[in-house]
Amino acid sequence: MHYGGSVSTSTDAISSGIGIALEGRHAQDLIGEKAAAECGALLDRHGVVIYRQVRVDDDQLVAFSRLLGQVLPVPSGAEATHPEVDVISLDPQKSVLAAVRQGTFLWHLDGTRQQVPEKATLLTAIEVSDEGGDTEFASTYAAYDALPDAEKDEIADLRVVHSFTAAQLLANPNPTDAERAGWDRVPAREHPLVWHRRDGRRSLLIGATAGEVVGMPADEGRRLLNRLLEFATQPQFVLRHHWQPGDLVIWDNTGMLHRAIPYEATSRRLMHRTTLVGEEAVA
Repeated sequence: MHYGGSVSTSTDAISSGIGIALEGRHAQDLIGEKAAAECGALLDRHGVVIYRQVRVDDDQLVAFSRLLGQVLPVPSGAEATHPEVDVISLDPQKSVLAAVRQGTFLWHLDGTRQQVPEKATLLTAIEVSDEGGDTEFASTYAAYDALPDAEKDEIADLRVVHSFTAAQLLANPNPTDAERAGWDRVPAREHPLVWHRRDGRRSLLIGATAGEVVGMPADEGRRLLNRLLEFATQPQFVLRHHWQPGDLVIWDNTGMLHRAIPYEATSRRLMHRTTLVGEEAVA
């Protein structure tokens, strides 16, 4: 299912498949247990929840995030009004991490270098890009379910090493020695390729951070990971969101690959983000 700016969804309508868009909500409507419970249920069902032009400020973003779960502080230090709010921009004047934001143009899962990956992300648009800057999501739950049984058997016991270096090399294949050394200092994590969930669902742990398959020759492992990523990002598993100022999008970090459509470093695109602490270890 693709969702774009031209698609209209009524305020209370629940779309089938991947993602749901809700209209007519106001920022203050989200600050309550009822709204949080509704959002949690929709997130479990659809993987992505879009509140169109709800226009939350940082206080409201943090308050709603806290109703949904425990909120992570920003490791690099807050650049917004709250220590939990991360500023997303390619402008180094606005974000100290601007230099590595190119990695967001690649399909990835957040939290893959942790034993308990981050639960969910809330992202709101302060300013949007004139060209590019859309966000795409791909369900690794749906992709796993659609794999042929023979391929499920083939990958059932495989393990994958996820690293910051693997993702950054895709975005910048010719780093300086200092850049590469900095990436390599970020600890890697080994995970099963197939995540067995407590609720019985299974998903694929793939994306830009997946650098090698344990026990498999490098080129063979790379081909397998590329094949699975290509399969998982087919149109039937993908939702594309065209941002408008004030949009708020929440997605399941553990089962939704995502990427930003490339935009220029000079773009005014500016997002504020919060992240929820994970609740389930990879098993």
